[in-house]
Amino acid sequence: MIKEATLGAGCFWCIEACYKELKGVVSVTSGYAGGHVDQPTYKEVCNGTTGHAEVARVVYDDALISFDELVEVFWFVHDPTQLNRQGNDVGTQYRSVIFYHDEEQRELSEKYKQRLTEEKVWDRPIVTEISALTNYFPAEDYHANYFELNPGNAYCQAVVRPKVEKFKKVFAERLK
Repeated sequence: MIKEATLGAGCFWCIEACYKELKGVVSVTSGYAGGHVDQPTYKEVCNGTTGHAEVARVVYDDALISFDELVEVFWFVHDPTQLNRQGNDVGTQYRSVIFYHDEEQRELSEKYKQRLTEEKVWDRPIVTEISALTNYFPAEDYHANYFELNPGNAYCQAVVRPKVEKFKKVFAERLK
């Protein structure tokens, strides 16, 4: 069955580049979720005034990859202990967030977060927000496949590439 997950782990260019490589993922679309403005622009979201987070909308075949596996990748590709930031990207638009689509996703997300907290995987508390998806807006077309299409971009070289390389090494057996 085809399902959707909406995940925010900092800059959407990073997480899109990782998720699109996984077996069972049909598509990944960068976008904005959780804010109070309809059809926000990248510039508005980057200003931090809309309340949206940069997210990846992951469409997946749950016969090939489970939501739990997607969430496992989510915890790996960013630091869930950084409040409203990832590295040098600062603001609520870069917050760590799982926007659940149904009760099952909420329960699985909460259980995973609780397990990681109890296991003290990180030295600091997990600040990841787990919220119901109330809205989602696709990002402008130029954000699609951004890392793939802009490999020479300084941000891609300094931030995206190292994350993708580390991700590919750890999840090699799950790649397309």
